[in-house]
Amino acid sequence: QVQLVESGGGLVQAGGSLRLSCAASGTIFRFNAVGWYRQAPGKQRELVARSTRGDSTNYADSVKGRFTISRDNAKNTVSLQMDSLEPEDTAVYYCNAESWGLRPVTYWGQGTQVTVSS
Repeated sequence: QVQLVESGGGLVQAGGSLRLSCAASGTIFRFNAVGWYRQAPGKQRELVARSTRGDSTNYADSVKGRFTISRDNAKNTVSLQMDSLEPEDTAVYYCNAESWGLRPVTYWGQGTQVTVSS
């Protein structure tokens, strides 16, 4: 069992920045993908950014150019740098780790609240 613990959420004004961090209890290198999702009130959880084992990354169109995902395999951490934040970015952000293949497994963190005021 792997535990993912997020930190770094909070309240920020529009145009500001926040950095989210996710610490894993085990090695993240073995996961096919690690990333961040978010869920706003009344909306479905959506992918924000993801980094795969092959070092490719993908982002939601709404955050491209503003958010940057990074992973440190040595420290077993995944970070999300969020710049130029908008009120529409307000949501609970979840760290995610996935193993694909014959026995796919998905792990989630408990979530961290990000609130962007206008």
